[in-house]
Parts: sequence; structure tokens; C-alpha cells
Amino acid sequence: MPETCTDALIGREDETRRLDALLTSAREGHGGALVLRGEPGIGKSALLRHAVETATGFTVMRASGAEFETELTFAALHQLLVPAGDALMALPVPHRKALEIAFGLDSGTPDPFLVGVASLGLLVETVRESPLLCVVDDAQWLDRASAKVLAFLARRVSVEPIALVFAVREPSQLPELDGLPSHSLPGLGEQEARALLATAVRAPLDEPVRDRILAEARGNPLALVELPRTAGLAGMAGGFAQPGSVPGVIEQSFRFRLELLPPEARLLVTLAAADPIGDPGLLWRAAELLDIDASTAARSAPLVEFGTRIRFSHPLARSAAYHAAPPDERRRAHEALAAVTDPVADPDRKAWHRAQASAGPDEQVAAELEASATRARERGGVAAAAAFLQRSAELTISPARRAERILAAVQAKLSVGHFDTAAELLTTVRTEEPSQEARADLLRGRLSFVRRRGDQGPTVHLLSAAARLSATDPARSRECYLDAVEMGLLLGGLDEVVEAARKLQPGEPTSGTATVLSGMVGLVCEGHRAAGETLRPVVADTDHEVWAKRPSLGFMLAAELWNFTSLCGIAARAVTAGREAGSFHILPIGLAMQATATAHRGDFGASAESISEEEAIADATGAAPLVYPRLHLAALRGRRREAVELFTSVDRRMSLSVQWATAVLNNGLADYPAALNAARQAVEFGAVGTAGLALPELVEAAVRCGETEIAATALAGLRERTRAGGHAWGLGVEAYARALVTEDESSYQEAISLLDDSALVVYRARAHLLYGEWLRRQGRRRDARSVLRRAHEPLADLGLEAFAERAAGELRATGAQARSRTAQAADQLTMQEVHIARLVADGATSKEVAVKLFLSPRTVDAHLRNIFRKLGLTSRRQLRDMPDVR
Repeated sequence: MPETCTDALIGREDETRRLDALLTSAREGHGGALVLRGEPGIGKSALLRHAVETATGFTVMRASGAEFETELTFAALHQLLVPAGDALMALPVPHRKALEIAFGLDSGTPDPFLVGVASLGLLVETVRESPLLCVVDDAQWLDRASAKVLAFLARRVSVEPIALVFAVREPSQLPELDGLPSHSLPGLGEQEARALLATAVRAPLDEPVRDRILAEARGNPLALVELPRTAGLAGMAGGFAQPGSVPGVIEQSFRFRLELLPPEARLLVTLAAADPIGDPGLLWRAAELLDIDASTAARSAPLVEFGTRIRFSHPLARSAAYHAAPPDERRRAHEALAAVTDPVADPDRKAWHRAQASAGPDEQVAAELEASATRARERGGVAAAAAFLQRSAELTISPARRAERILAAVQAKLSVGHFDTAAELLTTVRTEEPSQEARADLLRGRLSFVRRRGDQGPTVHLLSAAARLSATDPARSRECYLDAVEMGLLLGGLDEVVEAARKLQPGEPTSGTATVLSGMVGLVCEGHRAAGETLRPVVADTDHEVWAKRPSLGFMLAAELWNFTSLCGIAARAVTAGREAGSFHILPIGLAMQATATAHRGDFGASAESISEEEAIADATGAAPLVYPRLHLAALRGRRREAVELFTSVDRRMSLSVQWATAVLNNGLADYPAALNAARQAVEFGAVGTAGLALPELVEAAVRCGETEIAATALAGLRERTRAGGHAWGLGVEAYARALVTEDESSYQEAISLLDDSALVVYRARAHLLYGEWLRRQGRRRDARSVLRRAHEPLADLGLEAFAERAAGELRATGAQARSRTAQAADQLTMQEVHIARLVADGATSKEVAVKLFLSPRTVDAHLRNIFRKLGLTSRRQLRDMPDVR
């Protein structure tokens, strides 16, 4: 190394204290992570060496990102976990298989987050004997699959004797590490810089020379060491060059030293730089193919350590060596490495070396890269697949085939969030094939949606794709139109979509897509009554293929037609499908819908459980949790402070759901003017689903505020929706809304009769509350007392606190006392604790809970201790005996 660890740590007292504290905490069983950030040469690698040297009694595992391995799925994770291979057999079979598939030791498609849980299990097995330190250098070059798993691990070791330290170059395009504790390394102060320079240059320095070095290095430790080697002290004094960037200066120093090497040694260094594995056996075989006298050349290459692993003195030395080599020399190196790479054990690395060795189009290599992309995708490496496909397209001769591969690469780039690269690739698509043009439009629509949520750009692109396909592929065209309908509901612009879809010729009568599309056109153009006959049977079929592809659309339509059975069924199917497919795209959507449905059913514990699992997946994947189920739960629970805090924190794109939730909350609190204002805004939005649910809230608030005309208009809109659906939920709600407007007692009684279903207990209780309030205002106190008790008891038992208190107030006004609600155990727990408590109460072990919530068993046990403390319990058996938890 160009500097010793001691030299590099001059001026790094704060950083070493942080690392020492992290290690001390890990020794005590409280693990954690630290990301060291900074420019090249600032001392990150030296601090990693310090951590390793001071980790007395720790097992140490290492990995390092490599610029040329960013496309190889799970490459860095494999590198890190190799020393723990003996513990693989201690894992459950599904976990062991997931890792074996991820590392190419078995065939199949791994669940990427099962890989994360399995990796956590492997680390936990490793720390049975001693605490563990994992150090990851050059993290900016991690492959994305490894980065996600390592970030997942770093967030879940708080109760394990495990410390993870990452070194990442800034600026970095690795968002996976953004949420972890981090520290940015500043440059050394002048006093520390002078001290380090004195250790690097033992000879006396003239003051002008010292000042020039200090000015050029700008506090960068590696630059302080390398600058004198680059130009010599005389050059520094004479002002030999204009100032440059520190990384550039350091790389130039390494290049200068490379230029002094004999040609054969330089070629060996280039070969080592082109091989990120660092496998000496591979390197020596490749060197033999290039007729390099390896033993002689290795002695002449001081920048590289040739041992049991091939290591460069600094990451920038590898980069300098590779980029300083002429292009033909780099191609020769890759060609030799491809020739000695095992095509069976490592076909992807072989294909990648062959691609780098290609000077122009080569269909054979392009096909090999496409096959590598397929294998990478099967192992969950979508980012790797995207890189393989992009390079494959560059090497493809056929224009049609090249367009196909570019489109596949764009699809993969979008899947991993590389939006700018995807947009750039889309501009290179040249095709006259209508299907390819339509596919490009679909990708432009998706790109527009993820980059600029809130505008109508995605809808425009979907409509363009649908129009292109209308003549050649009508069935696919309808699929695009229906996708545009769903997008229009989410973003606005539904009328434009429907107007375009109206021009289509009718589809096959057996086609579900054609039926739903026709129903949506009828819904928008002719109203709910006209569309009801078309949509009602499709919405009632929760197993319909259309909802399998578009569960969100089915869920919204079930709410629009007030079909509670379908609302629950479509949500349950989405959860099942997500679990069976291991899809962390579908499963969170299904869980969010399921949480919403169970909240409306009054099962707040189940709702909290689904929300907790969805949030666990979001945390594991780095996605934002879906907030709308929390809005529904908070509105129905009626806890003002909690609800308002949540409502004010929500993104403006959720304004419709927030206004509906605000209306429900304030109707429960009897703040009718606030409820009226919120409900009007929700209804005026005009979208399918939540806007329809806001209509009965608007009726109730308007009647209480004396706004009879508003109430009558809202009732008419509600009646149109509920009668189109024809289901008890909607008809019962419409009946009590009608009773509010007309003051017809029989309508209250009709509502209570229609809502006599255990799944609709929330709405039946609200019907009793409204009826009891009306009876009291009619002076029929005895009748009111009986009805209000039937409202208060379920509202209190279920935990609809605002509505329960409203019912209690009405009871007191009749001269009766409402019984106090018995505190529920779940009221004292967080959503995650409720979820863990329910799972354990149903007999799940800590390991089983850990797998479901992406935690370590030790973390689950820590949560259980908190649960026991809050509930005054001492054992799992006692938890199983608490019905309000289960």
C-alpha cells in the first residue's frame, strides 16, 4: 500500500471513535451499520483496515465492489458469504435453496427477499461462536441485487452481535444505502495534512514545495502521498501543471507509475484489472495465453499484490490501470479471460468478457448475452439482465432484433429504477413493426408515470399504443385501453380515455377485457344504471382474469358498486397470488387492499396485521409503503390526534383518500361543518371508488348542517351507484342516507335489516346510531335508548372510538349510561407488535415470524419482550389465551 494504516488515520480520531463504538456495541449484542462516504483517496479503505485490525475476537468477512461486476447478480454477496459456507446446511431448506440458486449452485428463480432472510440466517449462525464484522469496500460498485440484500441485513442486526461497515465513493448512485447511518469524511486540516506529508516524504522539503503539495492535495490523504511520486519535488516547486480534481490527480499518479513498467508487466496489470474476481489461477492461465512470463512480470508490478487473491493497492489503481491501457490491449485481456473462464460454472462472466473483447457487432456474442440476461432474470437479477441486454443490443446486427433487445433492456431498466438510462435507450429504438412501436409507447407511458406522477403523460402514451394496435391486434389494443382506464382513474384524464375507447369495434362477447372496457365506457358516458348490468356480474366474479391482472381496478369497481363481498374477495385473491408467485409487486397491493377491507369490516387487528406486513415488505424492498389503508383505519378508529397527524403527513397525490378519511373522522366526532367541507372535496374529485364512498358522509354532514339541497343531490348520486350494484352493503347505506334526508322511519329500519350481516357490523352500528339519534329528537327516549345501546356496544367493542363516544353522548341525553369500553390489549401495541402478537398467539415460532416479517429471530424475541411488558404477561401461552389479541 502507498501509505500505512497509521499514516492514513492521522486526523481521523472522530471516525475511529465511531468505528470503535460500533464494534463495542456489537460485542454487547447490539449490532449496527455505518456507511463511510467520501471522495477517492480520502481514507475510507484505511478506516476499514482499522476496523478489521481492532476487531479483536470478531469473525471478519469481507467483500469489495468491482466496476466490472456491477452486472453480475449477487456477486458481492457471494464474495462476502463464502467464509460462512459451512453454516449453509444449518438453514431451513427453502432458505438454503434460495442462496444456492442466487449463487448459481442450483437452478430456479429465487425470491430476492428470501435470499435476504437466508443471508441474515447465515450471519446469525456465524455469530454463535463470536461476534461478526462485515466490511464492504468500494460499495458504489456493488451489483444491485447484493446492495439490496446488504442494506436489508444492515437494517436488521440491531439485536445481533453483528457490525457492518461500508465504504462508498461520493457521489454515489447507490440509493439502497441511503437510509443507513453514515458519515462523510472531510479532507484533513492543514496541521494533519502537514503531519501526513512529513511521514510520506522523509527528505527535507522547501516551504514552496510543501505549500504546492498541500494546495494540490486539498486535504486528501492519498493525494498527499502520491503527488510527490507523480512529478517529483522539483516539478511541484516549479508549478508543472494546472490544478486538477483530486481523483484525477491520484489516477494520474498511478498512470505515471504504470508508464514506468516494462510492457509485459503492464499487460499483466491490465489483465488483473480486467478480472474483478482476483482468482490467481484464472489470471495465470490467461497470462499464459498472452505469452506473459508471469513470475517476472509480477515482480515488476508494485501496484498489485499477487497472493492467494489478486489485490490492487487502491481501487483507483485498478481503474487507472484499466483505463490507461489502449483499447486493443483491453480487448486482448478480456479475450484471454473469456477463453479460460469455465462456460458451465460461470457462463455469464464468460459472455461478459467476450462482449468486452468485441470490437464491433457480433451476433453470436449478442445471443450469449441475451441468454445470460435470461439466467440473471431467473436468479432475480433484473439489473444484471438489463446490462446484458443493453450490451447485447449494441452488438446486434439485425435492426428488428436490435429493437427487440433494446425494448427488453428498457423494460428491465425500468424494473430496477434506472429511469434516465431507460429514457435514453428508448430514444435509440428504430423500428417499423407496429407491435414494437406499441411496446415502445407502453414503456414510454410507464416511464412517464414513474418519473412524473400526477400528469396525464402515461395515459397519452397508453392511448398511442392502443391506437397503433387497433388494426393489427384488437385484443391487445383493448388491453392497452383498459390499462389506460386504470391509469386514468389513478391520475385523472378518464374522460379522454373513454372517448378514445368508444371508437373501438365491440370485442368478443366472451372476452373479459372487452366486457370491462365496455362497462367502463358505459359508466362514464351513460351513468351507473346503464353500466350496472355489464359490470355487476364481472365484479361479482372475484376470480375473473381481468382482476388477476388489474386487482386495483377490480377493487375500485367493487367499492363503486358497493359490493363488499367482491371488495374482500379481490383483495384476498391478490394476497394469495402475490404469496404464490413470490411477487413483491402484487403482494403489497393485495395486503393494502386487504387491510382496507378488514378495517371496514371492523377487524382492526387484522387490518393492522396486513398493514404491518405491507410495511415490512416496503422496508425490505426500499419502496414507500402504501398509505391509503392506514388512512381508512385511522378514519374509522376515530382518534383525532393520531388521524390528523397522519392526514397532514400524506403526499398531496392521496388528497382524495385524505378528504374521505377527514369526512369520516369528523362525522364521528360530530364536527359536521369540517366533515361537509372534506366530503364535498372528495366527491368533486369524481373518481371511481373513494369518491363514491364519500357520498353517504356528504349526506350525513349536509343534513346536520342544514344543507338540504346538497344532501339531496348527494343522495341521488349514491342511489345510482348502490342500485347499479344491487348488494346489501350499498342498499343498506343508501337506505340510512335516504332516512336522513326524508326522516322516514321505515328507511332506518330497512337499513338495519339490509345490513344484518356480521361483515357489515360497522355500517349496521352506524345505522343504529342514526336511527337512535332520530328517535331521541322525536322525543321517543325509551325507543332511542334501546336502539342507541345496539349502536354503542359494537362501536365500542370494535374500537370505533369517535362514533362510540357520539353514541355514548346520545345515550346520556336519553338519561341512560353507556358502559365504559374495556381497554383492549391491542390498543397498547404498535401495528408491528399487534402483528407479531397475533402470529405468536396462533402458534408461530420466532423463526416463522422472522421469515414473514423479514426480521431475525432475536429481533422477534425483543419485540415479544416489549409485548409481554406492555400486557403484563410472562409467557406465550398467556398470549394465546387473550382473545382480543387473537
